[in-house]
Amino acid sequence: MTLAEVLSKFIRNHKDPILALKAIEDNSALETVDTELAKLAGELHAEQRKKIRDFGLADAFVLATARKKSAKILTGDPHFETIPEAIPV
Repeated sequence: MTLAEVLSKFIRNHKDPILALKAIEDNSALETVDTELAKLAGELHAEQRKKIRDFGLADAFVLATARKKSAKILTGDPHFETIPEAIPV
């Protein structure tokens, strides 16, 4: 989901999506969505939407994955400003 978002943004901004794809593949592990992850993402999405009206479902999957993996999120997305797992870049 995040990969699709990044590629879309690169294409819309007339940048080479292959560069984005390579950077993500070289620096990330892609996570398969299963029932457990989808359930957690749905719960987090509902929770975050109470605070941030336009918190996206893709953002909820990123947060759910980080929590499942005990990982950090490197992001410039303002939706993550109050998320403990987020490291602003």
